[in-house]
Amino acid sequence: MSAGGQKARLGRGLASLIGDGLEDGTLGLHEEQRTIPLAALKQGRFNPRRNFPEEQLEELAASIRERGLVQPIVVRPVAGETRAYEVVAGERRWRAAQLANLHEVPVVVRALSDHEAVEIAIIENVQREDLNAIEEGEGYKLLMDGHGYKQEDLAKVIGKSRSHLANILRLLKLPESVQELVRTGALSAGHARALIGHHEAAALATRIVNLGLSVRQAEALTQKENGKARQQKRKVKDADTKAAEAELSEVLGLGVEIRPGRGEKGELRIRYTSFDQLEDVRARLMRRR
Repeated sequence: MSAGGQKARLGRGLASLIGDGLEDGTLGLHEEQRTIPLAALKQGRFNPRRNFPEEQLEELAASIRERGLVQPIVVRPVAGETRAYEVVAGERRWRAAQLANLHEVPVVVRALSDHEAVEIAIIENVQREDLNAIEEGEGYKLLMDGHGYKQEDLAKVIGKSRSHLANILRLLKLPESVQELVRTGALSAGHARALIGHHEAAALATRIVNLGLSVRQAEALTQKENGKARQQKRKVKDADTKAAEAELSEVLGLGVEIRPGRGEKGELRIRYTSFDQLEDVRARLMRRR
């Protein structure tokens, strides 16, 4: 299916999920709203959200006890099982309903393929503000890897800029320990972005958390460590370079340093302590012309 066709179908799915379909009481041709036992629901397989803070669930459960579950949970029948349904959108409400000790919950039942279920679950979740950046990135990656979306097309569908999408996806290149700090909220996406590509990202992340650094301070720390790494790299020279330095130093009677650059480029530095030494080096070079 073309990207345009995907976007059109996904747009209709989202409209019926979070738009008029649930607000005015109308339902599509292949869906119905009903009340079913909470025990008949199973956790969704495609929800990008992995972190469900207990405090937030308790707050939602308290609201459900007082007012009931206002917005129905979107589910689909489980293939091969009778009276069993998989949560497609609304897992947080499902979990809170369990804490509230509800016996029945309102649901919208839809006949959805795996492809449609993963699209709705991911897009519905990434549009929520409380989804952490790693979960958001994993959702985007799943849509791109498994369902043929390109960054430009996906950015239009989810209503985000392409740069936002690219920055979120880059976070998935961080070590797993750093990603976990973002999942738990110990690090913000801004902190994590400063660590992308650093060979000591995990150690720096721990320092940032322990010191309680701001994003700007984390960026400064990372730049400082990058500078140290570059300086240390310059200090490490191969045996041939060291031998050449020693030979030149012996001939000239002065300190000599060779600084390799990119490719075959580099610098030759000769240290002198008096004008007489400088004049001696100049005279030697001129005689060899």
